[in-house]
Amino acid sequence: MSDPLSKSATATEIAGAVMSGKVKAAAVIDATLKRIEAAEPAVNAFTDVVADRARRRAAEIDAGLHRGPLLGVPFAVKNLFDIAGLPTRAGSKINVDGPKAERDGALVRKLEAAGAILVGGLNMGEYAYDFTGENAHYGPSRNPHDPTRMSGGSSGGSGAAVAAGEVPLALGSDTNGSIRVPSSLCGLFGLKPTYGRLSRAGSFPFVDSFDHLGPIARSAEDLALSFDAMQGWDSDDPVCTDRPADPTLPRLVEGVGGLRIGIAGDYFAKGGEPEAFEAVATVAKALGATKTVVLPQAAAARAAAYVITAIEGAQLHLPRLRTRPQDFDPDTRERFMAGALLPGAWYVKAQRFRRQYRAQVLKLFEEVDVILAPATPCTAPKLGQTMMTLDGVSLAVRANLGIYTQPISFIGLPVAVAPLQRPGGLPIGVQLIAKPYNEQAALRVAAHLQKLGVAAAPPA
Repeated sequence: MSDPLSKSATATEIAGAVMSGKVKAAAVIDATLKRIEAAEPAVNAFTDVVADRARRRAAEIDAGLHRGPLLGVPFAVKNLFDIAGLPTRAGSKINVDGPKAERDGALVRKLEAAGAILVGGLNMGEYAYDFTGENAHYGPSRNPHDPTRMSGGSSGGSGAAVAAGEVPLALGSDTNGSIRVPSSLCGLFGLKPTYGRLSRAGSFPFVDSFDHLGPIARSAEDLALSFDAMQGWDSDDPVCTDRPADPTLPRLVEGVGGLRIGIAGDYFAKGGEPEAFEAVATVAKALGATKTVVLPQAAAARAAAYVITAIEGAQLHLPRLRTRPQDFDPDTRERFMAGALLPGAWYVKAQRFRRQYRAQVLKLFEEVDVILAPATPCTAPKLGQTMMTLDGVSLAVRANLGIYTQPISFIGLPVAVAPLQRPGGLPIGVQLIAKPYNEQAALRVAAHLQKLGVAAAPPA
């Protein structure tokens, strides 16, 4: 067990130490704030630190006013989550001029109801339209495994903060891969739940058809613990479901006995660098998985996801594009403007294809329970790098780090990321994909891989 005051401590370890009286919540927060102050010049994960709020909350916990399974656990959130008293930046310059949030986002409230302590808001790609973690207004969040490299996006600050050991738990959003890409590049466990499983109320939207919120952490158990705390129907989010919390979480069923595991072939077995496929092969070998499955028309699914993303995102931002175009990140502005010019008929066709593709993919889960696929096509690119070579083809970095994540979020499937630490190299992750509402299966596999020592996420 790690020292609960160290950067290696997991959320589970911290909560256990605070609940047992081994350590005070105030001491945990003091150590956390000192780590943030020391790390930030190099990492640039935080845009807002709510130190006074965190200290007040810790004092209340130490006075016995709060209980819960995450007691005393520091956490931070991507700055598209509402934090009471702060403008909801969403990685932008424009939003800072808007009103301050009147209350915390729904998931922030749920985590604090479980005893956790919010310490701040995290850097992100502008308006979540990003896979790199770079931001023209606030600078890039840097990968703690190599500060010259990208953290991944758009939840780059969330990945960087957890990988650096600043906090054991962070929340991000995932529209096309923005939890899974930083988890892979920063070497962390991440969870994109089923679409609608967790409330999005009190978060700044990007693409309503695809937006998910979820946790990034250093252990599979921490993912399960936080996921369990955040579940529940919310009338403030029209797509939030009333599926009850799984009673087996956060106590994960040990092992993967009974789970049928497949390996995604075809589209997911090409177009990446060798390390992406080596990671999948390593996980498959550890799990004894040999069956290959094919997600039909995955390339078309990614193209359709692009169309829906571009059109919905552009429509959301048209007022800002018309009145303050100069205040956008130039890369983001160009993508939104391009989306505004796409024909509406394309959107309709993409949504129709989406229904067909979902039905085809769900049939695969009659044969398997979890599907393995690369999370990213490569390890973290260099900061400022605009092009990369994948399988001999030169491609734009910003648009293509999500080539393996987009076909999955397109139909809202739950996915956990298991990180593989590569001795002498940068980390990379593997997607563990399950059918809707079967997050437990993906988390079971992640926990088993961690127990085997195949997956690990120590602080950088």
